[in-house]
This record gives sequence, structure tokens and C-alpha cells, in this order.
Amino acid sequence: MKTVKGFASATVGNVACGFDVLGFAITEPGDEVILTLSDEIQSGSPVSITSITGDGGALPLDPKKNTSSFVVLKFLEYIRTQKQIEFTGHISLELKKHLPLSSGMGSSAASAAAALVAANELMGHPCSKMELVHFAIEGERVACGSAHADNAAPAILGNFVLIRSYTPLDLITIPSPEHLYCSLVHPHTELRTSYARSVLPASIPLKTATQQWGNVGALVTGLLTSDYDLIGRSLVDVIAEPKRAPLIPGFFDVKQAALDSGALGCSIAGSGPSLFAFSSSEKTALEVGRAMKEAFLHSKARLESDMWVSPICKEGARIL
Repeated sequence: MKTVKGFASATVGNVACGFDVLGFAITEPGDEVILTLSDEIQSGSPVSITSITGDGGALPLDPKKNTSSFVVLKFLEYIRTQKQIEFTGHISLELKKHLPLSSGMGSSAASAAAALVAANELMGHPCSKMELVHFAIEGERVACGSAHADNAAPAILGNFVLIRSYTPLDLITIPSPEHLYCSLVHPHTELRTSYARSVLPASIPLKTATQQWGNVGALVTGLLTSDYDLIGRSLVDVIAEPKRAPLIPGFFDVKQAALDSGALGCSIAGSGPSLFAFSSSEKTALEVGRAMKEAFLHSKARLESDMWVSPICKEGARIL
């Protein structure tokens, strides 16, 4: 028997203006997946889930319905058909959830990414991290019905990731400026991705699209040139944020509190309800995070929240 533990951290998708095409990873918190490989051949699925902790009993134990086990099944199928690696044993999986569900923090992507790097380690590294992203994206389809990569790709690869194309998949990693810090605040409420997507407009005016494209291009330029002022000016979402902001209690007060405390910019993390803000120093990021927590607490809903301050994770999913 051989046991491997994988870890993948929280991610922020969209990054304001980059709806479904831009995401980044932070260093913590994250999910852990422990895989144990045995020679025992069992009938049925080659992967089973032995335990899940931290989910409050919400996640399925069926290996075909759980994101972490589903991606391992896809991985095993791929290495058999494309790498000519036969697998006749059994993998048991333990999932330790440290990311809240339906939080906008890439919870399902973290579980998938941690499971994939562990499976790749168990099988002798037949796949590159870029190959693993394909399976993680399919895990997102299981989790929320949409195979998007803006959480899955940075969860595995780290840094910022731009999705130039989905067909074929074309990913571009973007290094983070040295002093860029993220304040991520999760209010104690849920907002399901499926519902957050349902409020989005089916079409947008050309003028609005043009403004969004300009912000995405400028944000990428700001990241590549470490132009913090440009990064702040570009964190403007004119498509998703106006529709989703009313779904998050206290959103406008929390965003204003972040900006008043020195944040470069602030927006919704993924589909929400978490919010993220960028700062150009750790000290400012801590002040921004505390201000955001206070604003949630003093909102009409009086929400408690959790807060993390982190640089951008450069490593991505890894073996512990």
C-alpha cells in the first residue's frame, strides 16, 4: 500500500472583469485529499471514498458524483487509453474540506486539484500539470454543471491564469507582481453558483462589452508590468457584478470599506458571496481585510465572516 496527500488552495475566479477567463490562486486556506493505493482488485469502481470531513455531510460519497473522486476516475481512464498504463488496483480517497461550500473560493476546484496531483504522484507522474487541468475542468461540470477553468486552472497551476480559448483549451499563466496581496473575506452565507449564473444577462450591449474587454486587457498589462495603479483602475466589472451585487448582503458597504482602507480594487470572488481586494503591501491588505469584516458585521444582515490575507500562490496544487 502507498499513501499520498495532495493539497490545493482557494482560488478567485473572474477577477472582476475577467468573467470565466481569468483566475488566481492564493496560498491558504485549501483542501487536502489523501489517496491510498492498494493491489486489491475490487468489483465496481476502481476508486472509492472512505471519508469526507468538513462538509457537514453535504457532499456525496458516490465516486462518480463527487468532484475529487470523479476527476481521479477520468485521470485513470486517460492514462490507460493515452499513456498505455494499466491500472488493476484500487484507490481509496479521504477528503478533508477546509474551504466552505458555495463560497466563491473555488472549493470544488481545490478538491479536484488536490486529488489529481495525488493521483499523478501515485502513478509515477504520467501527466504534466497542464494535462491535469483538463480533468479538473470536468470536475467543475460535476460540481456546478459548467465546465469552466477560471478556478480549476489556477488551483493546479498557481499564479494568475488567462483562458484564451476553451476549444481548444489554451491557458496562459501570468506571474504575479512581487508585492501584490489579496484580502479574501467570506461572509457566513451561501450563494450557489447555479443561481448566481441565472441572474446574468443573456446578451449585453456592444458598448458594455467593449468596456469590459478594455479592463481585461489593462488588468493583464498591469500584472505583467507590476503597475499597481493600472491594476486598481482595471478591476471594474460592468457585466456580472451589477447583477450579482444585490445578492450579497452589505456588498456596497464592504467594497467601499476596502477602498477607503487603501485597497487597489475590490470585487466579487467568483460567483460570491466572498469578496476579494488587492493591495500593494501585506500591511495594507491586513487593514483592508479587517475593514471588510467590520463592514459585513455592521451591514443590515450583521454577517460574521472569515478573512485571509495572502500573496498570490505561485506553486499551485502540491504534494504534502
